[in-house]
Amino acid sequence: MSKTTVTKPLAGFIDHTFLKPAGDKDAVRRLCQEARRAHFASVCVNPCEVAFCARALKGSGVKVCTVIGFPLGQNTNRAKCFEALDAIQAGADELDLVVNQRLLKYAPRKCEADLLQWVRTCRTLRSDLVLKLILECCNLTKAEIARGCKIARRVGFDFVKTSTGFGSGGATVGDVALMRCAVGREMGVKAAGGIRDRETAEAMLAAGATRLGTSAGMNMV
Repeated sequence: MSKTTVTKPLAGFIDHTFLKPAGDKDAVRRLCQEARRAHFASVCVNPCEVAFCARALKGSGVKVCTVIGFPLGQNTNRAKCFEALDAIQAGADELDLVVNQRLLKYAPRKCEADLLQWVRTCRTLRSDLVLKLILECCNLTKAEIARGCKIARRVGFDFVKTSTGFGSGGATVGDVALMRCAVGREMGVKAAGGIRDRETAEAMLAAGATRLGTSAGMNMV
């Protein structure tokens, strides 16, 4: 297993996240201000917030990440492609796509074909996008997690990601280690869901994560 060597401040690994359906009116503005101040890798927000964040973070070096097919992954592939187009036009730099778990489990060839089409669509629209595939590991067996990772690697994702944060479980050290082993050294692994303190964050990095999705980033840094 390849482990992450931490050579930069913790903030540089964090996608500062606000994906709640409710919150006070200044929540996303505050998220962007905190991301600028702490120098997080990105803010991760719902698609309707992308344009605002792109304007608020222009010139800061902080990327704008959004989610596609969120949180269940059960949209049609055509709908997911349109979501990607819309997000890119709004200014997104990174897209976190939720896999169709039922396809991954029971029709992996169809799952791979759909993901390949989606990746190619995104790359055609913008070649420097960072693309992450969310597996929702709490619903998958170890074999299915490994299968999802290998498919993601074959079709051209940049990262695999543990969780949406809306499932029955979040990131675990064991899942991160398994994903790192499955994708090798070339791809990123994003741990997300339930990472609320620095100790947990550092454990995920030690297991092989190269990005952390959390809404508790300010408490950590």
